[in-house]
Amino acid sequence: MGELGAEQIRRGIEAFDEQLPKGRTRDAQLKLAREYRDVTVPTLPWLIDELDGCAEGAGVDTVEFFATTVEELWYTPYAKRTQGRCSDVVAGPAATADGHLWVGHNNDLRPEMEADIVAIEKTVDDEPVILQVGGVPWISVGWNQAGLSLTGNELSPNDERVGISRSHQVFEMLRAHNLHEMIAHAIRPDRASSYNNVLADRYGDVANVEGSATDVEISHLDDDDHLTHTNHYLSERMRPYEGDPDYAVRSDVRFCRARDLLADQPPGSVTPQVLRSILSDHENQPNEVCRHPEWGHSTSKTVFWCIADVTEGRISFGRGNPCDSMEQEYVFAGYGAA
Repeated sequence: MGELGAEQIRRGIEAFDEQLPKGRTRDAQLKLAREYRDVTVPTLPWLIDELDGCAEGAGVDTVEFFATTVEELWYTPYAKRTQGRCSDVVAGPAATADGHLWVGHNNDLRPEMEADIVAIEKTVDDEPVILQVGGVPWISVGWNQAGLSLTGNELSPNDERVGISRSHQVFEMLRAHNLHEMIAHAIRPDRASSYNNVLADRYGDVANVEGSATDVEISHLDDDDHLTHTNHYLSERMRPYEGDPDYAVRSDVRFCRARDLLADQPPGSVTPQVLRSILSDHENQPNEVCRHPEWGHSTSKTVFWCIADVTEGRISFGRGNPCDSMEQEYVFAGYGAA
């Protein structure tokens, strides 16, 4: 991965100084990175091997590269950093036309990052085959041969601390063999923070893990077998951890639109085409679900989308906006047997 993603990895290292949080020096950033690494080495040694291998393949310093993969390092508490990151819509078996569990996801990042989006299939002995989509080695979304699905949304928790980075937790979650194990990885007590993790399995079970560094609320499909989430805390328990309340208002516009579009579907009628139409929605600019830079979004756009049939292990995805991009498909062999 390091060899294939060398250009992308090197650009991240070259931009190291430009992206430092205000008031933090390079030496201070690397010192802090070593603190995160010291926590990670004894608990996730296989991940350190993978990241160091990427650094070696790209010809960059291992600690500098490790620092670029720790998302918490690049933000200060309460920093306004979320500019329309992700939207998730889930329809359970009772809501879909084929009785399958379907998950839809849009991922919004800086426009220039679209060219770096890749799909990677990982095959490691004695572990489920993994399909991940994101950068190198970043996991934005992923699925595995054991029948598990991982999507979700970036949050702005105000209680971040040194620990296992949220950007590293997802590597561990995708190695799980069942949903209970996946949830346990998501809520590990030594986590540095958390995403909102939308976790699902081929049996139709869904766990929405809305977490911070020190607390968590787990919810499931609603009475209509639907779930929607964007980039802010929804549960009453977790709202005190909201680090960007101004942005939460904007994220809520996307959430309400996607939720309402899904709720408009009669029971047993949701299809992958319906989910893609929701992901392609352009209402409520500049807070629309499908974001376009030509409409004034200089800081973010939808750089990829995906729709997964979690029941059968069939994933459709595309680089760019779901309203206008080439669809690709991946199907797991021996799905559910891992």
